[in-house]
Amino acid sequence: MTDGTAALPSSNELADTRTKLALARTIAALDRTLMAWVRTATSLISFGFSIYKFFQALREHEATVERHLTTPREVGLVMIGLGVGGLLFATIEYRRQLHEIQTAFQRYGPFRRSPALPVAATITGLGILGFVLVFLRQ
Repeated sequence: MTDGTAALPSSNELADTRTKLALARTIAALDRTLMAWVRTATSLISFGFSIYKFFQALREHEATVERHLTTPREVGLVMIGLGVGGLLFATIEYRRQLHEIQTAFQRYGPFRRSPALPVAATITGLGILGFVLVFLRQ
């Protein structure tokens, strides 16, 4: 005879549930960290490209060109390179940590796929393209 109360989960079931939730939170934190790197890299890449284009347009309107220690092109290349390099290292670290978690906790899989990795790859590709375009342009 049931009295209307549900059976309480065993301590093993509670431990499994808590572990699954902890894994979900940890993976979500990894995703947020990678997306923060994507935002930072996007800012560096776009700001570097903007500096280059702004001073290129300014130089086209000037009659005299002064020689400085660094040119806007070099500053733009450094910023774009920092954005792409930082994002590459962050992506490698993300994959390493995710693989470590998935290997250690295989029995709690399958793990969901995050859109963070394809977004990071796309921004990296666009950053490399921007770097090459600025580098080849005199």
